[in-house]
Amino acid sequence: MITADKLRKEFKKTVKEPGLKGSIKSLFKPKTEKVTAVRDISFEVAEGEILGFIGPNGAGKSTVIKMLTGILTPTSGSCTINGKNPVKNRKSYVKEIGVVFGQRTQLWWDLPLRETYGVLKEIYEVPDDSYKKRMAFLNEVLELDDFISSPVRTLSLGQRMRADIAASLLHSPKVLFLDEPTIGLDVVVKDNIRRAIEHINSREKTTVILTTHDLADIEQLSKRIVMIDKGSKVFDGTIAALKAEYGQIRELSFETGTPNAVKTLDYTGHFKLGADDLSLEGEGKSVKVRFNSAAVPVSDMLSYTLGKISVSDISVKDADIEEIIRRLYEQGVDG
Repeated sequence: MITADKLRKEFKKTVKEPGLKGSIKSLFKPKTEKVTAVRDISFEVAEGEILGFIGPNGAGKSTVIKMLTGILTPTSGSCTINGKNPVKNRKSYVKEIGVVFGQRTQLWWDLPLRETYGVLKEIYEVPDDSYKKRMAFLNEVLELDDFISSPVRTLSLGQRMRADIAASLLHSPKVLFLDEPTIGLDVVVKDNIRRAIEHINSREKTTVILTTHDLADIEQLSKRIVMIDKGSKVFDGTIAALKAEYGQIRELSFETGTPNAVKTLDYTGHFKLGADDLSLEGEGKSVKVRFNSAAVPVSDMLSYTLGKISVSDISVKDADIEEIIRRLYEQGVDG
């Protein structure tokens, strides 16, 4: 459904020297430098797949999304969505995609939500019968009935986000781009929106590209992720593969009655571990140790811990995806 082939985007940035002299000089003889926001990124997304597209701030995620949606033209490389070029086939292409930017809205601020959908119906040329069926489906999935007669400006953030997602799906797009769809929302609303996205994807086979900093969204909705950093792709694969390749961090948690347990447990000296392989934190009777199980087997960590202090409760678990990705960002990964 989606093919990105060596996508590259370069911008020209004006460099101004300090002071009044620099301002005058940049006005008449501006000095520019080239900034590469995206570096030859390639990936494919199958029909009906939900792809998690992640990376730190400034990594180039939004630039890639803007090229895929046709807002920006690539400097080089190409992309096709359902066989169409987003720039060359602009008019026919936009009828096949839905886009939601979490910090921006496509809704009319002062219009009641119902009238906003009526305007979008005409823009997308949705037939009356199809529109009625579509609104019934969106009401069922996103629970719009409680506020569909209210002006958009009166909606809460959670209601507005559900309304925006409904607006992006009104014309039954084949591809849905979601950029931070749960930003700023409370846990209950986030969960409702995730379930709605899952339902739409499973029922209609809508292809979804999900960009988010909330990794709970990724773990619940996506089986595969593409991770970029500094404009380059650094990982493309399933979450299971990410954990298998980089997820050797384990978390040992226990309750102890031993005073100053954190000072008693000298994991670093005993196992000769560096800061990348171990972190230790304690609060009251609770102690949490994150360690690299490739450097120290779990059995050795347990034996050492139980031999040094008294423990009333203990558990070992795999590090979650957030911990794995945090370490990748800190250490850097060669693409």
